[in-house]
Amino acid sequence: MTQRTLARAQWLEHDKTLRQELYKQFIEEASKCYIDALQHSQADMPNLVGLYAKISRMRVLSSPDVIASAERIGRKLLDTYLEPNKSFLGLREMVNSGSID
Repeated sequence: MTQRTLARAQWLEHDKTLRQELYKQFIEEASKCYIDALQHSQADMPNLVGLYAKISRMRVLSSPDVIASAERIGRKLLDTYLEPNKSFLGLREMVNSGSID
């Protein structure tokens, strides 16, 4: 019984580590995509595909709330590509005002 409990605890820790790494990668990639979307009207398709691949992996590992949040971020990125581009000064103003989502 003790060995079984230990094995389960190790599996849970491994699962948690996988999710943390996936979330880290998602945040980094989403951040890059968002800055790209603010500056360009043409979508960076390889990065968006990578981002949506991570959302698909989240569907296997994560709770519905986490998945919904990731999907909201994906939609925000797509919408941002359709908005007018921001200049470097415009980006600076967004950061200084705290209006970067």
